[in-house]
Amino acid sequence: MPPIEGDGFAVCALDSMLEHHKGHLGHRFEKFKNLRQAIEDHEGGIEKFSRGYEKMGFTRTAEGITYREWAPNASAACLRGDFNGWDLGENGKWMTKNDYGVFEVFLPNNADGSPAIPHGSRVKIHLQIPNGEPVDRIPAWIKYAVQAQGEIPFNGIYYDPPEEEQYKFKYERPDAPEELRIYEAHVGMSSTEPKINSYVEFADDVLPRIKDLGYNAVQLMAVQEHAYYASFGYHVTNFFGVSSRCGTPDELKYLVDKAHSMGLTVLMDLVHSHASSNSIDGINMFDGSNGQYFHSGPEGYHWMWDSRCFNYGEWEVVRYLLSNLRYWIEEFKFDGFRFDGVTSMMYKHHGLQVAFTGNYEEYFGMATDVDAMVYLMLANDMLHTLYEGKMTTIAEDVSGMPTLCRPVSEGGVGFDYRLQMAIADKWIEVLSEWGSDENWDMGNLVFTMENRRYGEKCISYAESHDQALVGDKTTAFWLMDAEMYTNMSTLVPDSPVVSRGIALHKMIRQFTMGLGGEGYLNFMGNEFGHPEWIDFPRDDRVEASTGEFIPGNGNSYHLCRRRFDLADMDHLRYKYLNAFDAQMNKVAGAFKYLASSHQYTSCKSDADKVVVFERGDLVFVFNWNPTQSFSDYRIGCKEKTNYKLVLSSDNPEFGGYSNLWTYTAPEFVAEDYAFNGRPASFLAYLPSRTVAVYAPADLADKVLGFAAPA
Repeated sequence: MPPIEGDGFAVCALDSMLEHHKGHLGHRFEKFKNLRQAIEDHEGGIEKFSRGYEKMGFTRTAEGITYREWAPNASAACLRGDFNGWDLGENGKWMTKNDYGVFEVFLPNNADGSPAIPHGSRVKIHLQIPNGEPVDRIPAWIKYAVQAQGEIPFNGIYYDPPEEEQYKFKYERPDAPEELRIYEAHVGMSSTEPKINSYVEFADDVLPRIKDLGYNAVQLMAVQEHAYYASFGYHVTNFFGVSSRCGTPDELKYLVDKAHSMGLTVLMDLVHSHASSNSIDGINMFDGSNGQYFHSGPEGYHWMWDSRCFNYGEWEVVRYLLSNLRYWIEEFKFDGFRFDGVTSMMYKHHGLQVAFTGNYEEYFGMATDVDAMVYLMLANDMLHTLYEGKMTTIAEDVSGMPTLCRPVSEGGVGFDYRLQMAIADKWIEVLSEWGSDENWDMGNLVFTMENRRYGEKCISYAESHDQALVGDKTTAFWLMDAEMYTNMSTLVPDSPVVSRGIALHKMIRQFTMGLGGEGYLNFMGNEFGHPEWIDFPRDDRVEASTGEFIPGNGNSYHLCRRRFDLADMDHLRYKYLNAFDAQMNKVAGAFKYLASSHQYTSCKSDADKVVVFERGDLVFVFNWNPTQSFSDYRIGCKEKTNYKLVLSSDNPEFGGYSNLWTYTAPEFVAEDYAFNGRPASFLAYLPSRTVAVYAPADLADKVLGFAAPA
């Protein structure tokens, strides 16, 4: 790791408001430098420190198996499992404890040279607790945990298959995309059938679909093992464990490698913001104490999520979490992470019951968890240094924390992108509160899309998995509601509700991608307006934070799947949305406008309901007007040249009416006529409820491979 230079105040050059908070920024940067130096001095550097999984948990050499576990509160520990008949007596594998609270035991090979613990054996660690009952725990560094048929608790599994059964990677990881277009996916619910899908089925059936749609990254949810399936993977019990419902660790490796063979970046939806409060299957109360991995007392409990909050100031917690990052990268070849719940990490109040107004005192004060900020800086510094040009990190933050997406060397937190969460909230507000299209405020929409920090990249999205869950509504459902079940067939006449829904669904997505950020995200199925919400199989339960009784669904998988077959049926209108999404991605990938620094909005007419903006070399024209089309509408642009229509939502293959069709539209001649603050302009036809995208004709021919028709 290169030496740390600077004072951490370089971030102030981009934001003068930070000058007033140099005390806080300096304190944060000094803590980061001191911790990194301490790791250098005492652990041989962060590269070695973050390989804890090669020393902790189970490790095997030619002589045998060593098992180590940090459990400082325990007075004694014994490894037990199928391999020794779960014995705690003379065949029990009692462990020795060092001065740092780490227990260790060595199990030499059997007389025939075979390992003392066979691959696939169930294992647990038996811990004796001072003044308490003994407990059996799944090892904290376990790489596989399985819930046996008919049983409720999970069992740790010693996973060490023979070499001939281990998956061997064949493909190199791609470089980090310069313009990120993410397909957010949950492997378990990715089947068209009501079942839990497998890593292999996802790799073979869903990855080709993602590639064909034009996304360049897939973001996998629920990879870390979680005992409660309906938590969507956000209540992690085994941080190093591959979710066993979908297959084995080697099958997950096959998925990642197959994605790399297609040139897809693979991101992991990582949960380091909290842990499941489940103490039977997880690391909560692991050694019998309340504050081993977590803060003790109220600071260590997230009352809304009923989960435990890590103590990021604890040395062994930092080792555990940094090693977790390295494990997923080194063992499974993931290309980066979407860090879940970053807002909860950064503030002692976890962002609960707090309305962030943008006042900088909200970001830099006593409510900020500086230890968590330092951990995030360490994580980003490590990832971007050790895997330069290959890693992508994204923060899920609703607070708008300044410096979050600036390099650590400048004094920032080091993320590449922030999720632009306010955009999805805005679309919900529009669709649920704004009423008919005539009431839509163009300036308000544009402001929300453009409202992000200069120099800090964002991922925009119209909706994610959150909007697809039971109790919420997707964009398609807000727009078309029950008519998605009755009027989506092309064999019946157009329905006004469905026609409007299809038109606005396309516009909302292109508006969000084009104006909302430097990257884009879509949750699987939403690209074609998936008609069903997500309801995980579940029993009746009582919500821990409120005491509210929540009825289950009889453990049904009927709504825990994705109906890709609907988009593939030629007689259903879902195909139009699917085709538009693919072309939207194709245009973005060809022109790389998300990576361009040029963005200029020249028109946001509330009278006409028209928005025009430039992004990179392209000109985007939106006519949100529900009834009025415009002939010879003047469009400002940045150069005098000929423009070609490269994308139109009015194309028939996208469910449009061919009034503005890319295959028949002539070239548009931009004159040396200044308009709307732009040096040139051209005249265009704007059908109602359409989006049209124009590119310089010579560039369109070069990157898309076609010339404009005569």
